Amino acid sequence: MTEEIGKIKLDYSKYPGEDFYCDGSVEDELLDIVKTVPPSGYARVIEEKNSWPVLYHLSPLRENIVDWIPMEKGMKVLEVGSGCGAITGALSRKAGSVTCVELSKKRSLINAYRHRECENVMIHVGNFTDIEPGLPTDFDYICLIGVFEYGQAYIGGDTPYEDFLRILQAHLAEGGRIVIAIENKYGMKYFAGCREDHLGTYFSGIEDYRKEDGVRTFGRRGLERIFRDCGAGEAQFYYPYPDYKFMTALYSDSRLPGKGELSNNLRNFDRDRMLLFDEKRAFDSVVEEGLFSVFSNSYVAVLGGGFDLEYVKYSNDRAPEHMIRTEILREAFGEVCVRKYPLGEEAREHVREMATAFEKLRKRYEGGRLMINRCTLREDGEELWAQFEYVSGIPLSQLMDQCLDRGDLEGFYGYFREYVDRIGYNAKQPVADFDLIFANILVDGDAWTLIDYEWTFGKAIDTKELAYRAVYCYLLEDEKRKKLEPERILKELGITEAEAESFQEKEREFQHFVTGDRLAMAQLRERMGRQAIAPQKWLHRYEDGEQTQRVQIYEDRGQGFREEDSYFVKEAYQGPELIELELTVGGDVRQLRIDPAFASCVVKLQEMTFNGEAVPLDRRKMLQANGSVTKPGRGSGETYRPVMVFSTEDPYFSIALDRLARREENRLYARMEIYRLPLEVARKIRA
Repeated sequence: MTEEIGKIKLDYSKYPGEDFYCDGSVEDELLDIVKTVPPSGYARVIEEKNSWPVLYHLSPLRENIVDWIPMEKGMKVLEVGSGCGAITGALSRKAGSVTCVELSKKRSLINAYRHRECENVMIHVGNFTDIEPGLPTDFDYICLIGVFEYGQAYIGGDTPYEDFLRILQAHLAEGGRIVIAIENKYGMKYFAGCREDHLGTYFSGIEDYRKEDGVRTFGRRGLERIFRDCGAGEAQFYYPYPDYKFMTALYSDSRLPGKGELSNNLRNFDRDRMLLFDEKRAFDSVVEEGLFSVFSNSYVAVLGGGFDLEYVKYSNDRAPEHMIRTEILREAFGEVCVRKYPLGEEAREHVREMATAFEKLRKRYEGGRLMINRCTLREDGEELWAQFEYVSGIPLSQLMDQCLDRGDLEGFYGYFREYVDRIGYNAKQPVADFDLIFANILVDGDAWTLIDYEWTFGKAIDTKELAYRAVYCYLLEDEKRKKLEPERILKELGITEAEAESFQEKEREFQHFVTGDRLAMAQLRERMGRQAIAPQKWLHRYEDGEQTQRVQIYEDRGQGFREEDSYFVKEAYQGPELIELELTVGGDVRQLRIDPAFASCVVKLQEMTFNGEAVPLDRRKMLQANGSVTKPGRGSGETYRPVMVFSTEDPYFSIALDRLARREENRLYARMEIYRLPLEVARKIRA
């Protein structure tokens, strides 16, 4: 009735003999992966597979949702609904023992094989109600991560969610906690056009579900009512962002997000979605009104007492040697501090270098008007972290935004000149923080403090390069900043267009240094072909019968491809199978997206020039498409004519203009052949 896989023990004494739910062949694929690939290789597999289930079950970002919880090594943890083990490994590293309960044998095997080196994990396979009576009553933590919404299926009855918690409370040790991670039925993403995660339908949670749906999420007040009715008492709420599945930041009622912080909202890896409005701007609005807790996409509710931690941010989409966790927490005597922890052995040296950077920057700016937030290196046993003082003040970026909001451009440039003057002190010293962006400087009266200097290098860097990068990042972060004229900024800094292009190339090199060869989550979403479709585009399709022969152009100025930055080229078709474009493109356009049709098709790009020069389409990452693209042959050079097959009714490809020399006004010419195909035929060709 038991089995051992490596150091993992599985108990089948309550297993009913068959799995009553299964995701089909993908579970066989996952089992094969975890049997043959070590966890360090999962990132590579995820990028190769371009598969939502593989990403969902194997991404290391899934662990973030429990990694921040301050468990002690001797603690006992119960994980209900452990599935394929997305968080089991993190719990095993943090706690003394982990007891898993999982209905599916196949998923339990996946969990066991991927964590076979963990000697403190026991997996009970079978129905929770059959296994529960035999569980101990001294767990320090009980984790329901993506599980509580299935309370009706687990427990049944008229009050399944309250009964579920009553049962679990009986298994807690004194002072124990229940941790629930769950979607918010009123999450901003659902109003904006994301489908309900479990049912795949639009607005199901907002409309309060149907009785037969079999799954139910809740708003904050709904959860509080359940906790109160079952006698669990008050809960401490936390707000994982963008959601609990791939959390990169966690807020609390003590530290809620500020305006401009919630900009990473396109996270539809599993299916297409609508895009009814700009979620970032909507979040800014609810943040300003104090309503974020109502519209947060997900919740973490902790029953049994919260923690001293107020905020956490994960930077584990980087190369392993740069992965860190940043925390804001309240220490024993009420003092607030900031800590940065390495996420793995490879990043320990990166954290150590932060204390060295503080000393070097402090010496450089001594006597100047830029203060450096104090950093000390701390160790407690095997744990290592860099500790920073918590500095009060307003981010310089926010002060600059306030100037733009009231149309005070001279006020903006006043701050900018002051910034350039302060960061340029002792510029010839062989030390510089490359990430001297406006958001990393807090202003409190005349005191300007650099609070984050993670990317400090032992060499002198021209002040105008640092200032140009700060402006470059500032413009990318928010659409409202478009009113700034890049030409004036270049003039303020005395930067030529050639220098600007050189600085942008250095920025690309820096981003590669930080991330290594890892793909960002946004790139994975693009690879999976998931779309965010604005209904306005659907309406345009029905304006007239010639709609399928219209070409739509999107311009990305740092905010991604958006409907409001697009236009139609009505006379692009020179016949049913030939498109010819002559476009005027502003110098601030980073990428250009071309939607050649509104139907599945094959496109052969015969020619493309930018300011009279052939675009090097065979250059890596120059051409991206949501269809298959033929690869260039060796030495193809300017003769490469890519053929793209689109098995979608919304085909598009994009050109990375920021990799080309740009003027204030540019000319792009393109000629392509296009052949429409039935959707099923296009899918077979791509397959």
